[in-house]
Amino acid sequence: MLSRIRGKSIMFVGDSLSLNQWQSLTCMLHTAVPHAQYKTITVQGLSTFTFLEYNAKVMFSRNAFLVDLVSLPIGRVLKLDSIEEGAKLWKGIDVLIFNTWHWWLHTGRKQPWDFIEEGNHTQVDMDRLVAYEKGLNTWAKWVDANVNTSKTTVFFQGVSPDHINSSDWGEPKAKNCEGQKEPIKGGDYPGGQHPAEKVVEKVLKTMSKPVYLLNVTTLSQLRKDGHPSVYGHGGHRDMDCSHWCLAGVPDTWNQLLYAALIQS
Repeated sequence: MLSRIRGKSIMFVGDSLSLNQWQSLTCMLHTAVPHAQYKTITVQGLSTFTFLEYNAKVMFSRNAFLVDLVSLPIGRVLKLDSIEEGAKLWKGIDVLIFNTWHWWLHTGRKQPWDFIEEGNHTQVDMDRLVAYEKGLNTWAKWVDANVNTSKTTVFFQGVSPDHINSSDWGEPKAKNCEGQKEPIKGGDYPGGQHPAEKVVEKVLKTMSKPVYLLNVTTLSQLRKDGHPSVYGHGGHRDMDCSHWCLAGVPDTWNQLLYAALIQS
């Protein structure tokens, strides 16, 4: 893979699940060439891991919504139809892997906006799945208008599922992912298709430019055993059933990414 990306740049754009996949890929590549020189730097939310011998950059841009989140006199505003700020970093990159979902659900103190804006209309809140689709449509229009797919390959990671509610996989006594040691048997998730996954597929079908969906949702839904759980952030004070252990599930996402890059 390093030979294939020699002189090129790969950028993951999204939230901490994109960070999960970026960390996984940099570790996999470094393991392949453990003695190769590298440089890593983080500046204002942009992390870059450079394999110097290959002049290959693997980057992560933290951007939880893809659309703009700005501070205005009235407060923090999530602008569903604006995508100017983050997009400045995306131009000229050889491979872009986008992701957004988890932060659209946050409420209370974890919610990073005070208002949602669409056009000239500002409101306190709206159906989050509807807002997600509007934001994705803005991203899709940006890709169609700005990406030269003869030079840049575009991926969408897909929706990374959590395992917070064990009733979803038919084990209500378990409560969540704590203590899970085995994947779900078979190839179908008892809880069915993720609602955000349907939105992603719907939006991608409207696009004129080719975007490859890594489609990690179902395979990850089966891995209720793959989360840090009590060993995540803060030890037993917190339960992490959203992110993934490394080595682990994101390594499989990157195997799919590599296979797709070979095909493209």
